[in-house]
Amino acid sequence: MSYKYIIWLNELSRESLSLVGGKCAHLGEMIKQGIPVPPGFAVTFRAYEEFIDKSGLRDKIEKILREVEKGKPEEYERVSREIRKLIEETPMPRDVENEIRSAYRELCRRFNNQDDLAVAVRSSAAAEDLPDASFAGQQDTYLNVIGEEDVINKVKKCWSSLFTPRAIFYREQKGLDNGRVSMAVAVQKLVNARSSGVMFTVHPATGDENVVVIEGSWGLGEAVVGGLVTPDRWIVEKRSLRIVERSISNKMKWCLRGDNGLTVVSDLPEDLRKKPSLTDEEVIELARLGIKIEEHYGTHMDVEWAVDDSPFPQNIFIVQARPETVWSSRKTAKTEKEIAKISSEPIVKGLPASPGVHIGEAKVVMTPEEASKVMRKGDVLVTRMTNPDWVPYMRLAGAIVTDEGGMTCHAAIVSRELGIPCIVGTGRATELLKTGEIYTVDATRGVVYLGEVEGLLKPKKEEEIVVEWIPTGTKVYMNLGVPEKIKEYSKLPFDGIGLMRVEFILASYIGEHPLYLIEMGKQEKFISGMADGISLVAREIFPRPVVVRFSDFKTNEYRELGGGNKYEPHEDNPMLGWRGVSRYISPQYEEAFRLECRAIRRVREEQGLTNVHVMLPFVRTTWEVERVLEIMAEEGLKSGRDFKIWAMAEVPSVIFLAEEFSKYFDGFSIGSNDLTQLILGTDRDSQILPKLDKRYFDERDPAVRRAIAHLIKVAHKHGRTVSICGQAPSVYPEFTEFLVRCGIDSVSVNPDAVIGTRRLIASVERKIMLERISKIAQNSRRLSI
Repeated sequence: MSYKYIIWLNELSRESLSLVGGKCAHLGEMIKQGIPVPPGFAVTFRAYEEFIDKSGLRDKIEKILREVEKGKPEEYERVSREIRKLIEETPMPRDVENEIRSAYRELCRRFNNQDDLAVAVRSSAAAEDLPDASFAGQQDTYLNVIGEEDVINKVKKCWSSLFTPRAIFYREQKGLDNGRVSMAVAVQKLVNARSSGVMFTVHPATGDENVVVIEGSWGLGEAVVGGLVTPDRWIVEKRSLRIVERSISNKMKWCLRGDNGLTVVSDLPEDLRKKPSLTDEEVIELARLGIKIEEHYGTHMDVEWAVDDSPFPQNIFIVQARPETVWSSRKTAKTEKEIAKISSEPIVKGLPASPGVHIGEAKVVMTPEEASKVMRKGDVLVTRMTNPDWVPYMRLAGAIVTDEGGMTCHAAIVSRELGIPCIVGTGRATELLKTGEIYTVDATRGVVYLGEVEGLLKPKKEEEIVVEWIPTGTKVYMNLGVPEKIKEYSKLPFDGIGLMRVEFILASYIGEHPLYLIEMGKQEKFISGMADGISLVAREIFPRPVVVRFSDFKTNEYRELGGGNKYEPHEDNPMLGWRGVSRYISPQYEEAFRLECRAIRRVREEQGLTNVHVMLPFVRTTWEVERVLEIMAEEGLKSGRDFKIWAMAEVPSVIFLAEEFSKYFDGFSIGSNDLTQLILGTDRDSQILPKLDKRYFDERDPAVRRAIAHLIKVAHKHGRTVSICGQAPSVYPEFTEFLVRCGIDSVSVNPDAVIGTRRLIASVERKIMLERISKIAQNSRRLSI
C-alpha cells in the first residue's frame, strides 16, 4: 500500500532530513551504502504535525512554553509534565494511527509472519544529530516494544519527549525555537543483542584521527550509554586495522529483554564479568564499518552498534550514526609545556573523558533533585552517572566525576560539548570524595587530588582553537541561516559566507510582513531587525566576505508572517510563482524591497561592514534585472570595487543567456536545487518521484552538469566569478570534484561539510596538478624522441 505518513528506511537517504530528521535519514543513508542496519520504517514529521494541528495542541503547547521562567530547572520540570501529559493523552488522528499499525504489521510479516515482533522505537527530531550539537539522549528511545498498541503508545511517547525538561533546556541554550520543533520516529526490528555499545571514529578524549575507539558490554546498549557499567574498550589503528589497546573491565550489570516487553537490569553472570564482550574479529569488523561510514560522510562519526548470536559477520548491526560534535569541527591546541611534578597522591583515578583542569568544591549527589538543592556555579559534580535529566546541573559544574561510564557515555559526550573537564569510570568517587571539600580535578590525566594542588598547570578558561586551514585555490564558503550560530562556526576554515539567508531574520527577528509594517509606520523595525542580524555575522568574520541573499520567501511563507494574509495572494504552485526579483519590482511590493536595500546600506555605511555584498534570487529575465538594479541604485546600492552584486543561477534562462546576464552582474551563485528542479522538470518538494527513483531529482544528472559547466565557461570569459550554494556539494564529493575541474571559483557548503570539503578540494587540486605535471613530462619525452 502507499503511505502518507510512513517511509521505509531503505527508501531514505541523508537528503531526507526535512522529512524524517537526522536519525532516520542517516539510517537510510547507511542502508544505501551497504552498512548492516536493522530494517524498519520512519513515522514522518508530517504525521506529528498532523497530530499537533488537528488536535489543537500547538497553541496550547506554545502558551505553556511562554509561561516558563527561563533558567530555573523546576520550571522546566513543570511545563514538561503539562505538555507531555497533553500529548500522551490526546488520541492520534485515525489515518495516522492506521498507517503506523499497517506498517508494523507489514514489518512483522517480513519476519516469518510474526504478529509480535520486538522493535526499537527511536526519536528522530528535526534538530537532532546536527554536526554542531549532539542531542545525546535529549529525546526518548524505547527498546523491546511488542505489539501494535505498544508501538502506538511509544510513538506518542517519542513525540512527547520533544518536551522533556532536558530537551526544552537544551534547545533554549542552543538558540533553537521550542515552539517550532518537530519529531519523526524510527521503528526498527530489535536486534536480540548479545553485546552492544558505541564507537567513535576519532579518539573522543584526545582527538587522535588515526584510531577508532570501541566500547561495549554484554546485553542491550543501555548499559553502556546509560553508564550502568564501565565498558570494555578497544582502540584500533585505522591504517592497519590492528588492535593497539584493549581494556577489559569487571562488568557487574547488564540490560536484557524482559518477558513483558520491558527492559530489565540484572546482575551479570560471574563467568561473563571479566570476559571480553566482543571477539577480536568482531572488533576489527566494527572498526572497518566505522571507517567506511566516516569515509562516506567525510567527517568523524559517533556510532551505536549491536551484535547478536548469528554467525560472524552476519551478527553485526549498526543501529545509529551521527556526526561527532567536538573534534569534527576543531582541534584543541596542544601545549608543549610540562606540568610540574605533583607531590600529592591522587584520591581517585578514572578515564579522562573531557580534558582540562578545574579546582572547586565537590558536591556528591545521586539524583538531579539533590543537585537542584546544592549545586552552584563552578562546583565539582560527583555522581554515579549522568543522564539527560542532569544537563542543567552539568552546565553549572566546573568539572564532573562519575563512578561509572566510559569515554562515550552520556557524561563524557555532554562534557566534551560543554567544554567541562570530566573523569568517568572511577569506580568509587561517590564514596571517596566528600561534599564541601576542595579538589583539583585533572581530567587530562584522569586523576583527582585533595585540595588545590600547587604546580599543576591550570589552562586558560578559553583555550586557543586551532583549525585545519589547508590552502586551496578554490575558495570554501559557508552557508548560514541563523545569525547567532556564527559564533559557534567562526573558527571553521571557511573563506567567507557564500550564502546568508535572511528568511530566519524575517521570521524570528522581525516576525511581521514588511508591507504590514509599512502600513503601520514601523519601517524602522524591519530595517533595524534585518541590519542587526546581518551585522552580527559580518562583524564576527570581518574582513571575510558575507554574500547576503535578498529575501526568497514564497507567497505561502510570507503569509505566515504577522499581517501577511492581507498582502499575499493564493498560488497553486508558489515555488514557481511570485518570488525573488519578480516580487521586488512589482508595484505592490517594491517599497518592501527598498527596506531590504536600506538595511544593507546601513550595515555597510553606518556600521562600516564593507564585507557585506548581495545576491538576487530567482532571476528570470534581463528586463526585470534592469528594473531591480535601477531600484537598488536609487537606494544607494551600485556595483563597485568593494561592493558586488551576484545573481542566483537557478532558472535555466540564466544559463542559456549567460553572455547577456554577465553584463549585469559581478558573479553568479548556482542554486543547484532549483536549477535541477527546472532542468529535470521535477518538483523538488515532490513526495512521489524521489520514491519511484531518486534519479528524478539528482544534481549530478548530465543535463545539470552540462548547464553548470557552460555557465562557468561563459562567466569566466567575461571576467565574472562563479560560486555554488546548493545542497549538492555538501552531499556528493564527486560533484565537488566535478566543480573544481570545471574551474569554479568558490564552493559554499553547510557548516558540517566545511572541513571535509576543504580537504577534498585540496586533494582534487593536488590531483589535477599532478596530472598536468605528468602530461607535461609525457609531452617532453615525445619531443625528445
